[in-house]
Amino acid sequence: MYTMMQVCKETDMTYQTLKYYCNEGLVPNVKRDENNRRIFDEHDVKWIKDLVCLKKCGMSIKEMKDYLDLCLQGESTILERKILLAKKQEALRENIKELEESVAYIDWKQSFYDDVLSGKRPYVSNLISKYNE
Repeated sequence: MYTMMQVCKETDMTYQTLKYYCNEGLVPNVKRDENNRRIFDEHDVKWIKDLVCLKKCGMSIKEMKDYLDLCLQGESTILERKILLAKKQEALRENIKELEESVAYIDWKQSFYDDVLSGKRPYVSNLISKYNE
């Protein structure tokens, strides 16, 4: 069994976040020790790691609750879960594409600045008009 702090360390989650997830019902069947402190087993820790991943995938608390509800219904909801995850996957791929375009822009801009600083090309700005000089 794991304490809250042990789970936080294992999942790289803050104590406040884990407590919030528990209070929101995202960690079902939470057990308590003799002092009424939450304790977790291996299954709980694996599920909490899944929650961390779902959050990193961009899922809201409501979406995670919806996913949890489907999971708790068992095998009959696998297709619904696949559809939900496929939508998140597509959104993540679109985000990756946008990030790659942003990185390419910064790469180009850094190269432009290097060329200006080394004297290979003159400085040109879309913000500064030649007529203002």
